[in-house]
Amino acid sequence: MSFAAAADELAVTPAALSFQIKSLEEALGAPLFVRRTRAVDLTDAGRALAPHVSAGFDAFRQGWDSVQRLQNNNRLVVTAGPGFTAKWLAPGLPRFAQAHPEIELRFVSTLQMLDFARDGIDLAIRFGDGPDGDFFCETLLEDYVLPVMRPEIAARLKEPRDLLGETLIHDESISFLRPAPSWQGWFDASGIEDDAPSGPSFTQADHAIDAAEEGLGVVLGRTSLVKVPLRSGALVAPFSVALKVPSKFRMVCPLGTQTRPAVAAYRAFLKAEAAAFDATFGKRVVELR
Repeated sequence: MSFAAAADELAVTPAALSFQIKSLEEALGAPLFVRRTRAVDLTDAGRALAPHVSAGFDAFRQGWDSVQRLQNNNRLVVTAGPGFTAKWLAPGLPRFAQAHPEIELRFVSTLQMLDFARDGIDLAIRFGDGPDGDFFCETLLEDYVLPVMRPEIAARLKEPRDLLGETLIHDESISFLRPAPSWQGWFDASGIEDDAPSGPSFTQADHAIDAAEEGLGVVLGRTSLVKVPLRSGALVAPFSVALKVPSKFRMVCPLGTQTRPAVAAYRAFLKAEAAAFDATFGKRVVELR
């Protein structure tokens, strides 16, 4: 609300700014400002126009940024949930960087559904079934849950029922699904008639897995997120049953951008990683109903 400050920001003289505003008011047929001695205020017409002008400049800026991203084929911004970023995307980063040193990869870890244009996102890894509207979408990975634990805990378990004497870690990150995988569901599928004991709960899947790695107890871990500790032997999965999660991971991006060199390269890398990954770990899969 200062003509002088506005002129300074726009690198024009106050007289030039006043002329432009006067021309705008004449074209509109209504004054936009009330001129006072040391300040200006918006008129009713100014207050009505301001939010639309602001939205217009925001849209223009988003379009400009979109074109700039198309021109910059070496930068890739990927968004995914915190658990998937920490347990799947981050461990694969050294292999991708070695194969594509020319691509600058940036992760935005959040559970929020970010806007591609507004938030400057090139590719989203989303968990669920959509819908994804007018976007390009392809399935990356299916998910399962099964009990995972430290080897010393597994060594004292002879059969699934022995889990009744252990601390069971509950992962609430997929409790929104219907039906939702749970310890009780796994007990039922494994022929254990007892109720699943309560235990420490975590709203983030990676935190629940970290707790199991620290020896807190046994977690009903998502196979998509326990790949690294199972391969290293930090965690083991001794029992035969896995529950199929009624949802999947999808790669989503604006239509037409899926063939951009950086986007296409990362999509191909992720698909190769998923193809080389046995999501069931050879377990007997039970579908929830």
